[in-house]
Amino acid sequence: MRRNPFEEIEDVLERVSRQVEEGMGAGGLQVPGSVPVDVADTGEEYVVTADLPGYDTDDIDLTLSDGTLRLEATRTDEEEYAEGRYLRRERTRASASRRIRLPEPVDEDAISAGYEDGVLTVHLPKVGGGEESKSIDIE
Repeated sequence: MRRNPFEEIEDVLERVSRQVEEGMGAGGLQVPGSVPVDVADTGEEYVVTADLPGYDTDDIDLTLSDGTLRLEATRTDEEEYAEGRYLRRERTRASASRRIRLPEPVDEDAISAGYEDGVLTVHLPKVGGGEESKSIDIE
């Protein structure tokens, strides 16, 4: 007996849906150009950790505006290889960005950020906040 083609389509859609849910839960689905982040709530502050390997602090722009942390990073092309020529070149200009909406206002004057070994860590103490955009220096 032949199987109903609609049941086959339902099975495929169910499998795809399950894979998407599992990937999202494990952090496995990444949009190209998106920065993978962890956001932790310690009770007193939010701590945002982002992977940005290969960038310098000057390449990273970090701002807070209207309760949203905006992270943008751009790496420019390196000059030609000084000691010869490239046989393969995959590490070229790269841009990455991420916007993180914070659930509560934070104390904009007490925000701090550090960058070490390709990992950006931003500390956002909870309190009140202003309406203006605030640029954040990375140490």
